[in-house]
Amino acid sequence: MSLDLILQNILNPPILFFFLGMLAVFLKSDLTIPQPLPKLFSLYLLIAIGLHGGYELSKSGLDFYVLKALLIAVGMALLVPVYSYFILRMKLDTYNSVALSATYGSISAVTFITGITYLQAMNVEYGGYMVAAMTLMESPAIVIGLVFVAIFGKKSVNGNDDEYSKTNWGEILREAFLNPSVYLLVGALIIGILSGEKGWNDMEPLFGALFKGMLAFFLLDMGIVAAKRIYELKKLGMFLIGFAIVMPIVNACIGMSLAYFFGLTKGDAFLIALLSGSASYIAVPAALRLSVPEANPGIYLPLSLAITFPFNISLGIPLYYYLISTIWG
Repeated sequence: MSLDLILQNILNPPILFFFLGMLAVFLKSDLTIPQPLPKLFSLYLLIAIGLHGGYELSKSGLDFYVLKALLIAVGMALLVPVYSYFILRMKLDTYNSVALSATYGSISAVTFITGITYLQAMNVEYGGYMVAAMTLMESPAIVIGLVFVAIFGKKSVNGNDDEYSKTNWGEILREAFLNPSVYLLVGALIIGILSGEKGWNDMEPLFGALFKGMLAFFLLDMGIVAAKRIYELKKLGMFLIGFAIVMPIVNACIGMSLAYFFGLTKGDAFLIALLSGSASYIAVPAALRLSVPEANPGIYLPLSLAITFPFNISLGIPLYYYLISTIWG
C-alpha cells in the first residue's frame, strides 16, 4: 500500500478534524461541542446520506445486480456475528462474547459516510443503493446476539429456567429495527426514492453542498469522545485490542472476496468491505443496554469507538481501497 493513499485519506479535512478532537483531549484542552449539537450533526448526516441514496436508487432501479449487492450485505451481517462469537468465547464469557460479536457484526454509518467521501475524492463511482445495503446490515447482528443469549446464556444463577422465556422480545426487536438511526435512514431513503431528481435538487443546497462541513463538525466531536474512551483500554487485554484491529481486516477481506466473486464494481466492493469491517458504537450499544445488561459496556464500547473506528477512518479505508484496486485492477 503506497504512502500516497494513506496521506490522501488522512489529509482529508474531516479526518484531520477527528484527530484535532483527539489531540484536544490529550493536551487537556477545554474544547467541547455543546449539547445537543452532536445529535444534530448525526441526524443531518443520516438524512443527507439517506436522501442521496434514495435519489440514486430511484435512478438505477432495483435490478438483479442491485439485489446481488444487497444479498451480499445481508449475508455478511448474518455471518460476521456468528463466527466472531465463537472466536470470542475462547477468552470471554457468553454475555460479553454476544455483545462484542453483535457490535462487530453491525456497522458504523459514519465510517460508511467517510468512505463515500474518500471514493468521491478518488473519482470512483458507487451505487446509491449501497445506502440500502448499509441500512440492512445494521440490525441482524442484534437479533443473532439475542438468539445466542437465549441458546448459550445461563438461565439464571438460581437455576430458574424461565428467566429468558420472560424476555420482552417485542420491545427488543422494536429497538433493533426501529432504533433512531435505522428509522431515519430508511425514512430518508424512501423520501429520496419518492421525490426523485426534483426532490434531490431542492434539498441539495443543504444536504449536498454542506455535507463535508457538517461531517467535519461531527468527526471533531467523535475525536473528543474517542480519545476519552482510550483511557479505558488499559483495563483490556491484548487479545481484545488485537481483535479490534485484526477482525475488521478479516471481515473486510471476506466482504470484498464475496463482492469479487459476484461481480460487483470497484466502488460497491469497497463499500461492502468497509461496512463489513466497521463496528457499531451507537445502535448496538443502545440495544445491548436493554437486552444484555450482563455484558460490560467497558469492553465493547471502547473497542469499537476508540480502536476500530479511528483505525478504519485513518488506515482501514486506504488499506481496503488498495486491496480492491489490486484485485479489480
